[in-house]
Amino acid sequence: MESMRDIRTRKASVQKTMKITKAMYLMSSAKLKKARARLDATAPYFLKLQETIADILYHSPDIESRYFVEEVAEPAKEDGKKRGYIVITSDKGLAGAYNHNIVKLATGEMKKGSDNMIFSIGFNGRRYFQKYAEYGAVDEEFSYAALEPARWRARDLMEHVLELYNSGQLDEVYIIYTKMRNAISMDAEMLRVLPLTKHMFNYEEDAIDYINTYLPTPEDVLEQVVPNYVKGLVYGAMVEAFASEQNARMTAMDNATSNAEEIIKDLTLLYNRVRQAAITTELNEVVSGAAAQE
Repeated sequence: MESMRDIRTRKASVQKTMKITKAMYLMSSAKLKKARARLDATAPYFLKLQETIADILYHSPDIESRYFVEEVAEPAKEDGKKRGYIVITSDKGLAGAYNHNIVKLATGEMKKGSDNMIFSIGFNGRRYFQKYAEYGAVDEEFSYAALEPARWRARDLMEHVLELYNSGQLDEVYIIYTKMRNAISMDAEMLRVLPLTKHMFNYEEDAIDYINTYLPTPEDVLEQVVPNYVKGLVYGAMVEAFASEQNARMTAMDNATSNAEEIIKDLTLLYNRVRQAAITTELNEVVSGAAAQE
C-alpha cells in the first residue's frame, strides 16, 4: 500500500494539473467568443458579394467565366486533374479528436487523385503531410500557423492559389476544415472553392432582382467579385475552424478537469484510509505495549 507521503505527492500533482486545465478552458472560451464576434462582423460584406454574384447570374444566365463550370464530377484516381487542398488543423494537440478527424477526411479525399498540392494552415497537419508525402506536395511558401484568423492571411493565400488556378497549375481547389454545428457538435467538412457552380447561388430562385445593369460588363464585374468572394470563403472557414478548435479544447479541458476532480476524491479517500490504518496500528501498538508491561 502507498504511504501517506506518496498519496499527498500524487494529490498535489493532480491539483496542479487541474489548475492548468481550468486555465486553458478559460483561455479557449475567451478566444472562441472573440472569433465568433469577428466572423459576425465580416459576414455582411461577404453575404453582399454572394448576392451580387447571384444577381449577375440571374440576369445573365448565359455568361461565361473561368471561375464557373456546369458541374464538378466526383474525383477519380486517374482523371489527370490537378487539385489543391487547403487543410486547416491546429498547431498543437490537447483538443480531442479535432486534428484526427481533419486528417482522416483529407487523406481519404487525396487518395482519390494522384496530383495533389497541399496548402497547410496549422503545424499539426503540415508535419503529418510532410511525413507522408504520398498524399501530395506541401506548398512550403504558403503554409501558415493556426493563429487567430486574419483577413490578410486569407487574402495572401488565395491570391497565390488563384494565380496557380488561372495559370492552369490547379484545376480544382478545396478547403478542408472543421465546421461547428452548435456548442457540442462539430464535423470535418470539405468545401469546393474553385471552380464554382452556378447552382451554388440558387440564382433562379433566391436572387434579389434589383440590378439589371453592370458596368463595364457583367463579365468584368464577375472577374472582380469572384476572387473577393473566394477569399471570403477561405477567411470564413479559417474563423470557423479556429472557433471549432477552441470549442474542442474547451471540451477536452473540461473533461480533464472533471477527471482530475474524481482522481482527487479517490486519493483523498485513500489517504484517509491509510491515515486511519496508521492511527489504528499505533493504538494497537500502544495497547499491546501497555498490556505487556502489566
